[in-house]
Amino acid sequence: ALEAWCHQQFAEKTVEPNSGLGKAITYLLKHWKELTCFLKVPGAPLDNNICERALKFAILHRKNSLFYKTQRGAYVGDLFMSLIHTCQLSGVNPLDYLTWLQKNTKALQTSPHTFMPWHYQDQNR
Repeated sequence: ALEAWCHQQFAEKTVEPNSGLGKAITYLLKHWKELTCFLKVPGAPLDNNICERALKFAILHRKNSLFYKTQRGAYVGDLFMSLIHTCQLSGVNPLDYLTWLQKNTKALQTSPHTFMPWHYQDQNR
């Protein structure tokens, strides 16, 4: 219906093609396929805020990593930032998760796969 309305605006000369609205409608019609692609997937988000937040997190870490004194320190910092970000994506409090790992070091060594952040909620109910 929106596409038909856009074409109708130009056909009936209701909107001047060189006006701001005319340029917006022209852009919309020119990129119709790309701009409506998300409609093919039910429930697809209208924004990419999750990706934007992930990128900001990585950029902040890159900026902070300028202050590591050694390669080993940088490696450990990267490891912790990766764990913290994985916790956030899994809906787990990073501090609680890291504390839980410290309390269960023996069991962690025998079966590390059961101590991933996405298993934290299941084992702490």
